[in-house]
Amino acid sequence: MPPLALTMGEPAGVGLDITLMAWAARRQRAVPPFYLLAGFDAIRRRADRLGLDVPVRETRPEDAAMVFNEALPVVPLEAPVKAEPGAPDPADAPAVIEGIERAVKDCRAGLASAVVTNPIHKKTLYDAGFIHPGHTEFLGVLADIWDGGPWSPVMMLAGPELRTVPITVHVPLARVPEVLTTKLITDIGEKVANELIRRFSIAAPRIAVAGLNPHAGESGSIGTEEADIIAPAIANLIRKRINAVGPLSADTLFHPEARRSYDAVLAMYHDQALIPVKTIAFDETVNVTLGLPFVRTSPDHGTAFDIAGTGKARALSLTRSLRLAGRLARADARAPA
Repeated sequence: MPPLALTMGEPAGVGLDITLMAWAARRQRAVPPFYLLAGFDAIRRRADRLGLDVPVRETRPEDAAMVFNEALPVVPLEAPVKAEPGAPDPADAPAVIEGIERAVKDCRAGLASAVVTNPIHKKTLYDAGFIHPGHTEFLGVLADIWDGGPWSPVMMLAGPELRTVPITVHVPLARVPEVLTTKLITDIGEKVANELIRRFSIAAPRIAVAGLNPHAGESGSIGTEEADIIAPAIANLIRKRINAVGPLSADTLFHPEARRSYDAVLAMYHDQALIPVKTIAFDETVNVTLGLPFVRTSPDHGTAFDIAGTGKARALSLTRSLRLAGRLARADARAPA
């Protein structure tokens, strides 16, 4: 299987730090072969700053697997990388974007088996003219270019004990009820079930669906979205032979006994999905993008400018992202076309 393509992400953040640490821990953490798309001088400078004895070697994607055991394979970007730790610079935006684009192109060309992305800093990209709402949406656009699309990516947070999917993501809480629709929940629920079968090798996935309001609306006395929007979506999923249950009260959905009754939760808004999974396993949770023609994973944390270049960053979420990407890519390759 080809190696994984790892993007540099925001070079002023911890992405370069944790990449070096992940390679250094490759044997202990059973990290599959990967190559880094980055500024070659930038990654060498970061290794020196951190005092890490990590050999860095410039290479091509097709040679990365042979290099991986002896050195961190780096496929250099054409755009320059200038930022120093903790000081993001919009001048680096072309390099950040180039890394993402090239990782997807390498997957399409069969040079990489999956895309793993280090965290980006959206404001820096916006200041440089980036027009997409975020990382995931940009990957959806690249997927559309891949084969004409349309592709609608879905974010899943996958930890050792819990998988959650927010139906609405970067939407102000006050707007969630107007964005939430029966069709949206149905479409995402079907996509989640299909990907749990195809890539996670769960033969008959169990989907728990959270309510929006306290106590799942309490029979309409605390809100009607459960009856008007969510319950019809669950009925649609059941008609599609998907094992979906709910709407369930979110305040009793995430304790250990409850977690044993399902394989993933559909949450109605961002924090309803992310707070429990990050509370249970912050350093071990992986952001997985469903609904793309390629596998993509990412650490569940941000750029952490305050500790970039200090050696305080922890690479566990990245190593788990790399391992999960490898596992999902293998399952994807075995699945029927």
